[in-house]
Amino acid sequence: MSSCVSHHHHLVRHGGGRLRAAGPATPRARPGPGPAASFARRRVARAATSAEAPSGVAPAVPAAGAAVLSEMVEDAAVWCAVHGLVVGDRSDPRSGTIPGVGLVHAPFSLLPARFPMPFWKQACELAPIFNELVDRVSLDGAFLQDSLSRTRQVDDFTARLLEIHEKMMEANKKEDIRLGLHRSDYMLDSETNSLLQIELNTISSSFPGLGSLISELHRTLLKQYGKVLCLDPGRIPRNWAASQFADTLARAWTEYKDDSAVVMMVVQPEERNMYDQYWLVNHLKESVWKTLAQVEAEGKVLTDGKLVVDGRTVAVVYFRAGYSPNDYPSEAWEWRARLLMEQSSAIKCPSISYHLVGTKKVQQELAKPNVLERFLDNKEDIAKLRKSFAGLWSLDNEEIVESAIEKPDLFVLKPQREGGGNNIYGHDLRDTLIKLQKEKGESLAAYILMQRIFPKASLTPLVRGGVCFEDLTISELGIYGAYLRSKDKVIVNSPSGYLMRTKVSSSNEGGVAAGFAVLDSVYLTDETTRCRVTSDNIMN
Repeated sequence: MSSCVSHHHHLVRHGGGRLRAAGPATPRARPGPGPAASFARRRVARAATSAEAPSGVAPAVPAAGAAVLSEMVEDAAVWCAVHGLVVGDRSDPRSGTIPGVGLVHAPFSLLPARFPMPFWKQACELAPIFNELVDRVSLDGAFLQDSLSRTRQVDDFTARLLEIHEKMMEANKKEDIRLGLHRSDYMLDSETNSLLQIELNTISSSFPGLGSLISELHRTLLKQYGKVLCLDPGRIPRNWAASQFADTLARAWTEYKDDSAVVMMVVQPEERNMYDQYWLVNHLKESVWKTLAQVEAEGKVLTDGKLVVDGRTVAVVYFRAGYSPNDYPSEAWEWRARLLMEQSSAIKCPSISYHLVGTKKVQQELAKPNVLERFLDNKEDIAKLRKSFAGLWSLDNEEIVESAIEKPDLFVLKPQREGGGNNIYGHDLRDTLIKLQKEKGESLAAYILMQRIFPKASLTPLVRGGVCFEDLTISELGIYGAYLRSKDKVIVNSPSGYLMRTKVSSSNEGGVAAGFAVLDSVYLTDETTRCRVTSDNIMN
């Protein structure tokens, strides 16, 4: 049972914004507070859940009473356990290696995040355009090599990826069947009232499984409590990310035309988020899991180009690892495995080319004037993409660098890394830029500068480790996109579900797996929808 809830009790905020159960004393409880303290606590609880949020801050829910929230937290915790909305417990060292050991519910928002319908439609419409852009750019090896030529001089990881890409170019290696499972991440910028892209992920786009589940959790909660909260469960979009990703992997397997072959998921040796991956496996007929080291030890490429690992022919390689230098600890075995897979005829998700398209530097290059026109013909599509671009600059732009040093809170400094916890903000950004200026040379090429996006903050009840607490939060919407092409035939090109992540507004980073955010879902709103319930109706 969740430690912060009890049926028929209401939640109040204590120091640090934590919500705890308040009610009749138990034999172990301390004497209750006097009338004045009780009134003060009631007032705090009302403030935490009323629609009268601080200026500039959206309310968590329309006056959702603490007693209702208490019951919801307990119901949600049970639902997570029953339906597999779980991750490995960080405190149990075996939770990332042995399935079923050390499970805890994934951190989540108790209620879905409000999101305007027009921006939701815009994000979904962008998915197939970005899919096509990734494919077009991946075919231009010279562009990828040129865009990252300076970065490789100061970033060993990027250099190793480019070396593999070069070898494929020299061998004239063609990927007749190309598969991409992407995720484009956005925030709503309150300064410009626009949807702006944060990044485009082309490798290991995580949480299609658990992201689908959190949407169902919220729909279930609102079916039970929606009338009290004045929230309609029908406004939470259905999220089929797991099944749609699995379906695209299965269709790629079919295109390979070998009934004895398998889908191989490349994973990390320790993975607390393995249950997100299991949700995809549940939809696939034939699949195996291997680490990069295992692929190197057990794999080979036959003379006809087939990839065989542990005696099984591999039709599709799906990477849920390989995006970070930490995935290549030996500096030898893992890189040999990556090269081996690229040399084979197996369908890669992603190929080395698709992987490079998702780098920060290529994102910044694509945002330059007239570059999109190099890859896309449709002017409307180009305009839609460009409208979603935040400001992106290389550190060669001395004017922008000086602006960032003067006003660091308006920018984000991004290295060529994935996985969360890598970006640089505020005073650290200023100090890093000053240091890089003094060093001169090519060290500037290891980073890009990005306009900082400022979403509107909301009061939100969050649940982590069975404890419910309320804080000011901001949210980030990721739209999954699936793309499958066989030579000139596009088989799949569509949006494929979504991921909503919510984090405390004071936190700079936003990764759930990295411990910075919680899982969330979307509650669609429009200008004509207004709902307000007084706190007295709930609290009494």
